[in-house]
Amino acid sequence: MKLGYSARLAFGSLTHSKMRTWLTIIGIVIGVTAVVLIIAISNGLQANVQRQLGGLGADVVSLSAGFSRAGSNFGFRGPEGGQGGSSTTIANNLTTKDIQSVKGVPNIQYVTGTISGRTQVDYSGQSSNAQVTGIDVLSYRPFATYTIAFGRDLAPSDSDAVLLGDRLANQVFKRPITTGTIIQIGGKPFRVAGILAASGGGFGGGGGDNAIFMPIAKARTILGEFTPDQLSSISMKMADASLLNETLTALTQRLTITRQVVGKTQDFTLTAAQSLRDQVASVTSTLALFLGGIAAISLLVGAIGIANTMFMAVLERTKQIGVLKALGASKGEVTRLFLIEAGILGFSGGAIGIALSLLVSLVLTEAGIGITLPTAGAGGRGGGGSGLVLITPELIFFALAFSTIIGMIAGYVPSKQAASLKPVDALKYE
Repeated sequence: MKLGYSARLAFGSLTHSKMRTWLTIIGIVIGVTAVVLIIAISNGLQANVQRQLGGLGADVVSLSAGFSRAGSNFGFRGPEGGQGGSSTTIANNLTTKDIQSVKGVPNIQYVTGTISGRTQVDYSGQSSNAQVTGIDVLSYRPFATYTIAFGRDLAPSDSDAVLLGDRLANQVFKRPITTGTIIQIGGKPFRVAGILAASGGGFGGGGGDNAIFMPIAKARTILGEFTPDQLSSISMKMADASLLNETLTALTQRLTITRQVVGKTQDFTLTAAQSLRDQVASVTSTLALFLGGIAAISLLVGAIGIANTMFMAVLERTKQIGVLKALGASKGEVTRLFLIEAGILGFSGGAIGIALSLLVSLVLTEAGIGITLPTAGAGGRGGGGSGLVLITPELIFFALAFSTIIGMIAGYVPSKQAASLKPVDALKYE
């Protein structure tokens, strides 16, 4: 019995019992849809966070004021930190002296300081609050993660020029803000030098769509809460990212001396972007595994449905099996016939489940969450969008193959039962 003939017999049997076939397929559809969506949302969440954290760079270390011993996993505690209690030290401010201090640490290539705060923005008779980041235009360039969509970047000669995030420029006010426009920030006039490309976020202060970047000297006058040498944070770029641990240790030792603190009175925190990214990846992967296991239960229920359908098919077609074997069909051919049937059920359920997953993703797109369908080989980071739902070609292929294999495994025992029937007994079966 040729494979094509076996496939036609299998299709004929499934179409003969439409209701039972569809009820069986629905079980697989629910399982596949649940698994695909959970994995896709988990992938999208991880890609989103990694993309936003990626703006910090694996070679960037941030210094902030204050130190907590409550068990922060994201900061670096230093040689003596993290062993005592749950106290928090007073956050002594960072200053330009700290910049000079860390510049001499081996493997530190670039250093820059920033200040940040929120203030009121007025334009076209409307007001809104926005995050202002004051930067040292020259030293900030190696750390800049934003992209200029319109206009130009800040120049050292600028004093009253600013860069605006995409959302702030195009969505917050009734009229879009264009380059060259004069707006009021903190009650003072500024000319818009450039509009940033949409980033889809701004985690960590890097290129947020609601951000305002301006020269640090002017930001001090706008925010009003900073002394002439005070800073909100200091960023450092390493020459060799593989020396992260050694560099963090050296920075901690240097700052402990220059800030005149000891382990129990440490008043600063060093944060490595790579550590953040690794821990986020670990958390999201664990969450995906847990939720995927729950969703897999639906697939198991679907597989039981397929096995039940195939057992019923064997009972109903006992006489047909006898005829096939009397005509010379071997045990392997009968087994193959029923396995094809089970595979069709699994494949159909998987295909419909994937289509339903894509439909749900499109609905999420309309709701503003989004869908991303990167091309194969993009490493899960396609060029199309920044949504929370990340459905890759690899995920689609996996879901389809997995549902088909589940179907065939569920149909294996019934198919072996059918193949073991004796022709004489099968032909007498009523």
